[in-house]
Amino acid sequence: MTIGVFDGVHRGHAEIIGQAVEQAKQRGVPSVLLTFVPHPSEVVRPGSHPPVLTSIVRRAELVEQLGIDVFCALPFTLEFSRLPPAEFAHRALVEQLHASAVVVGENFRFGHKAAGDVATLSQLGATFGFSAHGIPLLRDGDGETPLSATYVRSCVQAGDMAAAAHALGRPHRVDGIVERGDQRGRELGFPTANLRTDAWTAVPADGVYAGRVVRLDEWGRTVSGPPLGVAAISVGTNPTFEVRQRRVEAFVLDFDGDLYGDALGVEFVERLRGMEKFDRIDDLVTQMAKDVEQARAVMR
Repeated sequence: MTIGVFDGVHRGHAEIIGQAVEQAKQRGVPSVLLTFVPHPSEVVRPGSHPPVLTSIVRRAELVEQLGIDVFCALPFTLEFSRLPPAEFAHRALVEQLHASAVVVGENFRFGHKAAGDVATLSQLGATFGFSAHGIPLLRDGDGETPLSATYVRSCVQAGDMAAAAHALGRPHRVDGIVERGDQRGRELGFPTANLRTDAWTAVPADGVYAGRVVRLDEWGRTVSGPPLGVAAISVGTNPTFEVRQRRVEAFVLDFDGDLYGDALGVEFVERLRGMEKFDRIDDLVTQMAKDVEQARAVMR
C-alpha cells in the first residue's frame, strides 16, 4: 500500500504508486492507496486548505489507470490527527488493511504534529510485520526542484500550463457543472459553457487559453470516447462588462448543442493572452475571433 493526499497525481506520485503496485504483484496481494478527506491541512489549520488540483473522484480514476486495485479515502478528523505515529500505523495500516509493505515518498511524515518519518515507519513495520520503502522524490529537469502538488499549483496559478502539464504528465483539468451565465457570449456569436466549480478548485491565472473539453458522468468520472471538442477558454471577471464574479467559460469550437446542467472537464493546454478590457464591443468580438483561431492552431 501507499499513503498520501496525492492531489494532482503528478509524475512524482506515479513513481511511488508504481512501486507500490509492483510490490503488491510480487507478494500476490492487492495494491491499496490510502488517502484522506478532507485535506488534512484544513482540519489541522482551518482556512489553510490549498487549491485542489484533482477532485477525489478524478484522483481515484487516475490511480486506477496506474494499476491501483483499491482506493481508500479515510475521513480525516481532528481526533485522527492527534494519533501518535504508532497508533496511526496500527489503526490505519495494520488493524483493518493488514499491510505487508508500505511504499511512501522519502519526505513522508505521519502522526501527531508529523512526528513520524520513514525511519519511524520502518521501526513500526518491524513491530507490526510490514516492510517500509521510502522512494526518492522525482525532480524536474533542473535536478533541483522536486515534483510536488505545491509546485504544480504554483504553475497553474501563474498560468504556465506547459510547466503544469510537464509535471502532471497531462494537461491540468478543471471539472464542474455547466450553469446559465449572462449569455453575452451567445449574443456575441461565441456561446460559452459557464462552469460552476467546487470550492478550492485550482483555477489558472486570469486569461484566455487553448484546450479541450471532455464529458463527465454524474459521478464526475471521465466518459470514454473522444473529447467533446477543442475550446477557447476564458478565465476571469470579464472586465469589458464589469463582471465581478471570477468565471471559467469555455467556447467549444464547432459544437452546436445545449450543455446546461452537464458535467464537463476543461483541460488547459496553453495560455494565449492575459485578460483585457475593451472600450468597444466590436474590438472584443474581433479579438475573440482571433482567440478561437489561435486555439484551433495550437490544438491542431
